[in-house]
Amino acid sequence: MWAVAAKAARTPISTTTNCAQKGVSACDHRCSCRAAVSLAIDNALSFFQLSCGRWRSQRSVHHLLHRRAEAGGSLIVVEELASSEQRLQELAQLHGQDPAGLVGGCWVRWSASMAWDKAGEDHTGESVIGLIPTDEQGREGILLRDLGYAEKAPASSRFFMDERDGLLLSTDYETMSVWERFAFAGPNVRVRSSTVEGLSNNASFCIETRCDDSQQQRPTATAQSASDETTQPALSLLGW
Repeated sequence: MWAVAAKAARTPISTTTNCAQKGVSACDHRCSCRAAVSLAIDNALSFFQLSCGRWRSQRSVHHLLHRRAEAGGSLIVVEELASSEQRLQELAQLHGQDPAGLVGGCWVRWSASMAWDKAGEDHTGESVIGLIPTDEQGREGILLRDLGYAEKAPASSRFFMDERDGLLLSTDYETMSVWERFAFAGPNVRVRSSTVEGLSNNASFCIETRCDDSQQQRPTATAQSASDETTQPALSLLGW
């Protein structure tokens, strides 16, 4: 049932265009052709496996109260964790869930910066994520985190995949609610949109591109200070 489609998902990108017939380069901005892209993702575990690797993220956050947008960027590393991994077992127990329901997860590390950062402000961290599906297809269920998106505390989310194989998350915190959607535009490009409502109100959009090992060094996470505010802006599920 959980035969993973990640291997197949890395290769079925197909593009169709008649640019050559028009004598226009495929990357020319004058080209009016639209490439047909297909990337089938069977379930949430396949989505996470396709997300493994190094990513460079470009982010725009729209602060509704200030009516201003803030740009940022990050380097992210995602590594797959097997369901038997001790960190996932402990994560399930932390959330009061049966570890037997885990199908897998990942370990995410990130190093980021935002345009409004103050001197010495640090956006480096890491998080362990576990998946517990509640349907036979593995497209709906519970996502567990040891570090939340909007608050620096363990968090659990409801997830489901839509008809376009996007991954949607809904998370309720003590002071706010967060809705997120993740999607692949190809095996090496993914996007995320999010909305935060409550104590902090903002909307964000990210575009990520896959990096190879020769482009960037892996970020090393450092322990967060106990004096950090729990509502300080954090990065998202997969680090951006």
